[in-house]
Amino acid sequence: MSQDDPRLAGLEVYRVGGAVRDARLGWPVYDNDWVVVGATPEAMRERGFKPVGRDFPVFLHPETHEEYALARTERKQGHGYTGFQVYASPDVTLEDDLARRDLTINAMAEDRAGHLVDPYGGARDLEARLLRHVSPAFVEDPLRVLRTARFLARYQGLGFAIAEETRALMCQLVESGEIHHLVAERVWVETEKALGEPYPEAYFRALSDCGALSVLMPELARDCRALEEALARLHRLPEEDGQWERWRWARLCEHLDDEERRRLGERLRLPRAYHDLAHQTALTHRLWLAAPALLEGARVMAWLDGIDAWRRAERVAPQVALVSLANPELATDLALAWRLAAQILPQALLDEGFKGKALGEELRRRRREVIDDALASSRS
Repeated sequence: MSQDDPRLAGLEVYRVGGAVRDARLGWPVYDNDWVVVGATPEAMRERGFKPVGRDFPVFLHPETHEEYALARTERKQGHGYTGFQVYASPDVTLEDDLARRDLTINAMAEDRAGHLVDPYGGARDLEARLLRHVSPAFVEDPLRVLRTARFLARYQGLGFAIAEETRALMCQLVESGEIHHLVAERVWVETEKALGEPYPEAYFRALSDCGALSVLMPELARDCRALEEALARLHRLPEEDGQWERWRWARLCEHLDDEERRRLGERLRLPRAYHDLAHQTALTHRLWLAAPALLEGARVMAWLDGIDAWRRAERVAPQVALVSLANPELATDLALAWRLAAQILPQALLDEGFKGKALGEELRRRRREVIDDALASSRS
């Protein structure tokens, strides 16, 4: 923000939230959020700011397109993270606005000269590496359970931990039943963000510790040992694939049976791409668990059919790469079997005179035959 920006002349403006936090941690800052104290919506529009907020006054700067929100307070009116009445007025102070935020490290501000405004001890908690709630109002918003867990997934590598008193409030939000009022879409948004953080396992452990995982994702929470094994897999991904969030979700769920994955996906309203990759990875997980003693052509054919390899050939290589993390020899065998089977094309059989049902049967027979030969050659 330039101090010479004429659109901001006479306004009391502060940079707030994540930009202040990450700058003090030495992390890159990509977006700035601003709070304007003492102004009205009319004053912002007169200066050329474009209103975009539906629930409270937020405006976009006409040139930088950064967000400028009028200072506001919130009062709990109902259940869930949407059950709040927002009050935005020129008499709302910066301290009032910061008080409604979740964690102290998110409740710091800087004035236009870069001076820190820190009424709730965010800088102290940054130094102490603590995720601490701003006020007892933390328990009014169940989304804060997920956000706190997600910040732990981001900063655990820096030594951050959740303050014990904040963890107690997270447990209280679960025990009161307030966590049940989170809508599926919002749970998934936070979970997907956590899957992209440096330490996603910290997110699920934090939710498990406070009881939220049993409510929101009971299929993952039912077996503590299986959950820990799944969390250990989150950093073992195919190197050639950049879809880290999707792969981490798939690895997290690969041990679940089909019905458990279906229920979990429906509860979270999982995007189709996540559902499909989780299904493919579960099939691969079962294949390499059974191998090499039970590896045979029929099993490999069923696996290729299951991941729809004949129509979606691009799915095979990442799954083979996944197998190589656990069993490199098996991965080599699968890659050879697939390469040979994929060379048998329907057109060649059409040229030989096969058609209709006979064409499909012969295609499967020949593919199965070269897969059997490849496996037999490997064993010998």
